[in-house]
Formats: sequence, structure tokens, C-alpha cells
Amino acid sequence: MPRVVPAVIRALDILELFLDRPQLSAREVAERLDLPRTTVHELLVTLVARAYLISVPGQPVQYRLGMPLFQLGAAFAGRLDLVREAQNVAREVAAACDEAVHVAVLDGADVVYLVKVDSTHPVRMVSGVGLRLPAHCTAVGKILLASLDPECLDAVLTKDVLPGMTPDSVTDQDALRAQLDRARSAGVAFDIGESDSAMRCVAAPIRDHSGATIAAMSVSAPIVRWTAQAQAEWPDLVREGATALSARMGFTAQPE
Repeated sequence: MPRVVPAVIRALDILELFLDRPQLSAREVAERLDLPRTTVHELLVTLVARAYLISVPGQPVQYRLGMPLFQLGAAFAGRLDLVREAQNVAREVAAACDEAVHVAVLDGADVVYLVKVDSTHPVRMVSGVGLRLPAHCTAVGKILLASLDPECLDAVLTKDVLPGMTPDSVTDQDALRAQLDRARSAGVAFDIGESDSAMRCVAAPIRDHSGATIAAMSVSAPIVRWTAQAQAEWPDLVREGATALSARMGFTAQPE
């Protein structure tokens, strides 16, 4: 097995210290990693020479991250493909519940479906990639609307009476906003026959490296398979799937 180079490991350990601190001194680095100061000094000099760290102006023994790390992170982020990664995770979630799994994004007041993985059941949801639906009538749309700040939400919900798709669609703004508050708190949103009277859905948010909500994932099933057990299990399943996809998109949950 190839040998791991200790000096490289120590240099990476130093860089990772800056994940939760914007600035560190040489002494703080030595103390936090329990390394000799001479070793830390040599590593810091090397990292500064390559601009992975820079000395803080006016404070030569204080350091912060340098531009090459931003460039590497941007290069990594640029190679992430939401549709490709979503397809892979959606397959895993669909295999776990044998129901349809969708990934969608918000476009104005609508959602657009980017990914669909079908169930193996003969009775399935009629939907497809590229389908556009009113966001407030869908589980994915509600969790995406719930992620908006108040000003953006006001700009999207411009009508006092929202258009409905079924008799169960929520068309009253106050009722919808109450649902969005609950979705924000619970981390999931539901569509109880609001886009299709015969279907039920639950959705969770997908976040990127900055923590912004960029998409949503849902599990959808006909009402005949929306059992008490399904209602208890599928919210956790879709949360786990959305969390897995968020991690692939670079999101790292901050400790509470």
C-alpha cells in the first residue's frame, strides 16, 4: 500500500483549522494540532510560499486562507452536476420505497422537474422531466417556497387568490404561508392531493456548498399506497435522500 506522507497530512490539518476560524496565529496552530513550533513554522512558511495561506497585513504571525484555495473550491463546484448527482441519489431513494422520486427546482412561481425515477408498480404517477407546475400545489414547490426570504416570497406570491389544480389545492395566501411556516420548521412539505387528487407527496430541501436551497426531492405515491406506515417512514427517507444529495453538492451541515 502506498505510504502516506506525514508532512502533507500536517499541512492539510493546518488548512482545515481555518474551516471554523477566519484567522489563526502560528502559536494557535501549534497548540490546536499539538505540534512543535519549529515544525509548524516550516509548514506555514511553505504554505505561504505557495499562497495557500497569507500573512495578515500588519500582523505577520497571523494567517488566513489564500486565493488558490478559493480557486480549487470553485473548480470543484463547477464540476458538480446537479442532474447527474440527483439521478444517482433518486435511484437509491426509489429503491428503498419503490415509489416515484422527483427532483425539482423553483422557477418564479412554478417548479420544473429535473429528475424522475419511477416505481415498479403498475399504477404510477403521471409526470416527467421538464414538467412545470404551480409551486404552491406541490410538495417540492412548498419546501422551495419555504426557503425564500420574506421579500422574495412576497415577489413570488403576488395574487391574493392562487390558482388551484384540484379541489384540495391551497389557494388562500394566509393558509399557504401557514403551511410554509410548518414546512420550514419540520424540514419537509406535503402535497395531499393538491396537484393530483389521487396522489400524495412529501419533499425535503437540497442545499449547495453555501447552504442555499437549490432544489427539492420528493417521494410520490398513489393514495392507495399512502399508508400510515408510509406516512411515518417516507418523510425521514426523503430527508435522508435530500441530505445525501446536498452533501454531493458540497453542503456541510454546521454543528448545532
